[in-house]
Amino acid sequence: MSRVYNFSAGPAVLPEEVLKEAAAEMLDYKGTGMSVMEMSHRSKAYQEIIETAEADLRELMNIPDNYKVLFLQGGASQQFAMIPMNLMKNGEADYIVTGQWAKKAWQEAQKYGKANKIASSEDKTFSYIPDCSDLPISENADYVYICENNTIYGTKYKKLPNTKGKVLVADVSSCFLSEPVDVTKYGVIYGGVQKNIGPAGVVIVIIREDLITDDVPEYTPTMLKYKTHADAASLYNTPPAYGIYICGKVFQWLKRQGGLAAMKERNEKKAKILYDYLDESRLFKGTVEKKDRSLMNVPFVTGNPEMDAKFVKEAKAAGFENLKGHRTVGGMRASIYNAMPIEGVEALVAFMKKFEEENL
Repeated sequence: MSRVYNFSAGPAVLPEEVLKEAAAEMLDYKGTGMSVMEMSHRSKAYQEIIETAEADLRELMNIPDNYKVLFLQGGASQQFAMIPMNLMKNGEADYIVTGQWAKKAWQEAQKYGKANKIASSEDKTFSYIPDCSDLPISENADYVYICENNTIYGTKYKKLPNTKGKVLVADVSSCFLSEPVDVTKYGVIYGGVQKNIGPAGVVIVIIREDLITDDVPEYTPTMLKYKTHADAASLYNTPPAYGIYICGKVFQWLKRQGGLAAMKERNEKKAKILYDYLDESRLFKGTVEKKDRSLMNVPFVTGNPEMDAKFVKEAKAAGFENLKGHRTVGGMRASIYNAMPIEGVEALVAFMKKFEEENL
């Protein structure tokens, strides 16, 4: 069977080159006579895998020396608790709620201190990013939190909020490595890798060193302290070893593609093909304000739930997988991450045009 075009929001499509490399090394990694899956995380071979992965990520993102890179577990959702546990020194933080995951993070933070919702786009089903140029930032806030790309709703911050000098914390799960970023603008930038980087099970946290301290509430579990993992170079306990190995392969693949500037150009080109069609279609329409559209997640609807269901069914039969929208929104969603080839987007648009002709 040939491979389908997989538009899943996560776990999501991976570069075919990477899958083939991993397959070739499955039984014998570089002459060790064993798979990376079977390898001790304390071995010399694995040490090299994790160190190379970190070095390549630092190079791709141009991460300054005063930031630590941590390969952790628990997904982005565990960070919803880790962040306030480690950073809420004054017991207060500000949250901008632009989707389900930012909302969950804000709700979780309320367990550890005062979490202020200082802006939200919930009034219009999270279909836009609020103006963040002059927010009511709390004097006492330890940080300002955002989810930079909203996987479910298909919105993306094109300009970071004015935090008025406060530390910015960003969940970048679904736009990780899709374009160049200035890491120095963030105190913490983190994301689950299963959307744009690797298999589920790894979350990468890039955190400024001055934010890593022992000064956390005494109830904070050892495993939920950034310092525990920073001091042990992400090897305090057995890490998600195989997942990190695949992430490392994806970093090398990204370097071969020309790095993040090249990816941004490619991602803009792919997204334009789909958005241009949605803007002219008589059947399908996008659900997000144009200025806030994500390059990674593109939600769209026909306006008729039966027609939506028919489209998803016929698309699946034609080899386009995982186009059903998130259950909270309905409709359709095409996630077009780094590893989705431009041919996949062109083929989807051609299929949508044909469906439109047959159903209007």
